Amino acid sequence: MSRLPIQILKVLLPLVVVVGAGLAAYGMFLSRPAVETQTPVIEPPTVRVRRVTFDSVTLTVSSQGTVQPRTSSQLVPEISGPVIEVAPSFAVGGFFEAGDVLLRIDPYDYQQAVITGRSQVAQAELRLAQEEAEAEVARREWQDLGRGDASRLTLRQPQVEDARASVAAAEAALDRAARDLERADIKAPYAGRVQSKDVDVGQFVNKGNTVARIYAIDSAEIRLPLPDEELAYVDVPLSYRGTSRQSGPRVTISSNFAGRDHVWQGRIVRTEGEIDPVSRMVHVIAEVNDPYAPGNDPLRPPLSAGMFVEAEISGRTINDVVVLPWAALRGRNQVLVVDNGNRLRFRDVEILRSTSDEVMVRAGLAEGEAVCVSPLDTVTDGMLVRVVDDDLRMAGRVPAPVSPPAAVEPPTPRAAVADLPPANTETVAERAAAAFDVDSTQSRDDQLAAIRRELARLTGADRSAATPPEPRRDRAVGGRPGPRGGRGRGDNPRGNRGAG
Repeated sequence: MSRLPIQILKVLLPLVVVVGAGLAAYGMFLSRPAVETQTPVIEPPTVRVRRVTFDSVTLTVSSQGTVQPRTSSQLVPEISGPVIEVAPSFAVGGFFEAGDVLLRIDPYDYQQAVITGRSQVAQAELRLAQEEAEAEVARREWQDLGRGDASRLTLRQPQVEDARASVAAAEAALDRAARDLERADIKAPYAGRVQSKDVDVGQFVNKGNTVARIYAIDSAEIRLPLPDEELAYVDVPLSYRGTSRQSGPRVTISSNFAGRDHVWQGRIVRTEGEIDPVSRMVHVIAEVNDPYAPGNDPLRPPLSAGMFVEAEISGRTINDVVVLPWAALRGRNQVLVVDNGNRLRFRDVEILRSTSDEVMVRAGLAEGEAVCVSPLDTVTDGMLVRVVDDDLRMAGRVPAPVSPPAAVEPPTPRAAVADLPPANTETVAERAAAAFDVDSTQSRDDQLAAIRRELARLTGADRSAATPPEPRRDRAVGGRPGPRGGRGRGDNPRGNRGAG
């Protein structure tokens, strides 16, 4: 065997191995399964809508307040003396009727005064009778004399008038003593209830001092504050000079007592005489008749004084109003309307009134339009949505949702087949020449020389730019081979690099 083919084989065999490994890796790269890429499909959000219907709405105004008695009084004795008796109802919270004796003051002194008064009346009447008799005698004696007109003193008229005045004074004293005797029994001026008491049996009371506080139970009042803008919704009976008392709107009083809600019916009867200068509130007075009467519910408590209550005042009736949930309102005066293409559109509307639960729209919507009532974080005009109609869903008919847009087919990756060397190369030399881009028109020696130069460039000093260095974790400390068969610190720092 000649020397030249052996040298060629020594050069070409490693090259063939390298080229074959590269071709195999490149073939594996081309034969890998294609990664399917899909354009993300953004499904439109699902929203609930409410169909626009125009109705007549009776407005109500809410307020709250504390129950107060319409009539309350201080019980004050008109005479002095020790208390000798109190009624069983004379206790805090006790009920009484008009004319009931609540407590009794010792009447002895006043009984004696009545007896004395009667005696004085009798004496005065006796003196009057005597004076009248003497006056009659004097008149007759003067007539018998016939000397002209007699004076009043001659006829004893002043003495008669004095006796008559004495009788009147004695009778007045007797009446006063009898009245004081009646005042020994302190009676209730009306049907009511004892709010507080300050005396009891054995205690001395003075004329004019308060002995108890009472209030009437025929009706109760609640002082309700209202903002002045709320007065536009109710017909409050405003007070004008020279006008009679007007009947106001109905009011529903409610309160939670002993874990249950209870309701009473009343009416607004008047407004107070001034507006609060600090809060700018107008106070109206609601009246509930017979608050302590048992109702149809045996568990309902009386509408007692001091109870905190909620009030719903019936207001005016407005026609052609759209009532929407509060969630439908966007900003101050906008709503979202879903058009025929299931796209959201902003719409300016005229708000009649908005509460914590609902919005009343006066203008800006048409009958049958769909208003979005679902909360949305981000909304753009013309955004596509999927619609669920609340009215249809309640009737058991839900419209089909809008179909999402079709997904776009991902493009097929182009295989770099043209970059591959020809698969039908006949000889190893031709493969090597094609791999190293050697001109095939040159002589074999020139081709071998070019291949050697290219191989030396690849495996020589230029290899450091093409092959990454081994990581330090693959080398052992102290010159021992690492887990991947690399050299230790005491070996050739260039690793397995050959000279070509």
